[in-house]
Amino acid sequence: MSSHVTILAAGTRGDVQPYVALALGLLDAGHDVTLAANAEFEAFARAYGVPFSPLRADYLTLADTPEGRAALKGNPLTASRRMRKLAAPMIRRMLDDAWVAAQDTDAIVHHPKSLAGPHLSERLGVPAYAACAVPMLTPTRAFPVPGLVKAASLGPALNHASYRLAAAAARTYKGTVASWREETLDLPHAPHGPRPTTITLYAYSEAVLPRPSDWRADTIVTGYWFLPPAPSWKPDPELQRFLGTGAPPVYVGFGSMPTEPGTGAQVVAALRRAGVRGLIAGMDIAPADDMLAVKDVPHEWLFERVAVTVHHGGAGTVGAGLRAGKPAVIVPQGVDQPFWARAVHTTGAAPKPVDDLTHLADAITAATRLTPCAADLGRLLRREHSTHVAVAQLGGAAARLAA
Repeated sequence: MSSHVTILAAGTRGDVQPYVALALGLLDAGHDVTLAANAEFEAFARAYGVPFSPLRADYLTLADTPEGRAALKGNPLTASRRMRKLAAPMIRRMLDDAWVAAQDTDAIVHHPKSLAGPHLSERLGVPAYAACAVPMLTPTRAFPVPGLVKAASLGPALNHASYRLAAAAARTYKGTVASWREETLDLPHAPHGPRPTTITLYAYSEAVLPRPSDWRADTIVTGYWFLPPAPSWKPDPELQRFLGTGAPPVYVGFGSMPTEPGTGAQVVAALRRAGVRGLIAGMDIAPADDMLAVKDVPHEWLFERVAVTVHHGGAGTVGAGLRAGKPAVIVPQGVDQPFWARAVHTTGAAPKPVDDLTHLADAITAATRLTPCAADLGRLLRREHSTHVAVAQLGGAAARLAA
């Protein structure tokens, strides 16, 4: 039976893109879908034919403020307190827009950063399903909460206890959320938070991070939600010329992470020391025959055509590079990126994470020796039907609730 599913996603491109893939899976299964996300991603979603409702949540601008940079690179809880006054008006606008987007919905799938999902579920009487690319919602003894604890492990007991930090971070905007509940949703104060979501979906592969044995059956690891290039997208002729005139280059890009003005020159120098050609995204570089600056090229297309991927370790970029069967060099900036850098290193598809670009050339050379392992992992990931798994889980949960 078809239903209308509202997907709430907010954040950077890496936060939003997997939900476009999920929306396509739901549409293919015959459901109606509304994707509610940052307004700047409307053209991106509509290029795939995904119905869109904008959220006034400018996370990219916020990330490039001093407070935002501190949140990415410093202590997330301390930085969040500094950001509270700056971000609170944006959070309220986002919550109001989520309420508009969720009208006439039968179910809500929500990224935790969108904040509204469980509250809308309570107000509308529809199920809510948490969905995230990072396993930060489900306590486990296997590892501490990603993004809020930098250590690889605190020991089983403290690992499990660390997930209370995620709840504390979610309470940063509790005053804004409480006011919205009362004024917009006409709901009473919820001292212990809204009712829990029905199931939790994690959009990464167990081949990269094994499922902890202490998770319950309502927590599902589906595999990465991959998105092909939009039907109207075509590669730039200069990019095609560059790819066809020499050995496969090394891709270097740090996603939405803020970079310093001289980073591009450091990267070029490292690539030349390693003796490789480079495709460099999001950084200023001098024109050269062996280096090409690129913008907004779908990773799923580009990574099949490179030798090594060098990136920040965002969950989506990790998945795209590994699915292409290419070794990675990860230069983590903050939040969950050190967590994924360690996980990929453990698979054998990446050398140790790089914490200083002066070590980048050696890491690229080391990564080229890991190509066979990365190719094997890529074959595993390409056999996963991840969005189909997610859609089937959502449909099964809805049927159980209806019964």
